[in-house]
Amino acid sequence: DETQRVVEVFPADLNDRQSLARVEEKLRQDASITLLVNNAGVGTHTPLLDSDVDAMNRMIDLNVTALTRLTYAAVPGFVARGRGAIINISSIVGIAPEILNGVYGGSKAFVLAFSQSLHHELAAKGLRVQAVLPGATATDFWETGGLPIEHLDKAIVMPAEAMVDAALVGFDRGELVTIPPLHAIEQWNAYEGALQAMAGQLSTNTPAPRYATGR
Repeated sequence: DETQRVVEVFPADLNDRQSLARVEEKLRQDASITLLVNNAGVGTHTPLLDSDVDAMNRMIDLNVTALTRLTYAAVPGFVARGRGAIINISSIVGIAPEILNGVYGGSKAFVLAFSQSLHHELAAKGLRVQAVLPGATATDFWETGGLPIEHLDKAIVMPAEAMVDAALVGFDRGELVTIPPLHAIEQWNAYEGALQAMAGQLSTNTPAPRYATGR
């Protein structure tokens, strides 16, 4: 009643290919959709050697494959209309994979890299891309992953509403990467600056001197 908008609920299991395909088709066909939020994901705190490989594969299917396919379904229409936005929920483990399970960290590193590449490719076409990197957030994510949130230090757990509000502020400010818990943004700026400084030196026709064989 507050916004006078109509909301359509479209239940789907994104680990099921037929269900995922229905969502993809909806994104391709519904021109009223102007924002895609890729928020579905699952994680675990179980170490790699103790993890079930099939469970890890399902994690990749949801965190990586489904996100990629939904993005591919939405982007052509956004480009054709000259507007649209994609918000991808990554995680701080995307830049600090040692914190939790390595497959989970790797999947979230993909989300960050994919978002940065999308921004590079789509910004000139009028599309917005944002990657959000939450820290520990008070959701059922932890219970699902086998670690009840009550076992975490309250000082590191952000309320979900606060995280979402911060992410939207970052979106409104045009941020490509939003890290709600990071107070010292100059640290992220220095990190990105170091990556950019290396960019022109990452492919040469000779090895770096430190790898000289002495021959």
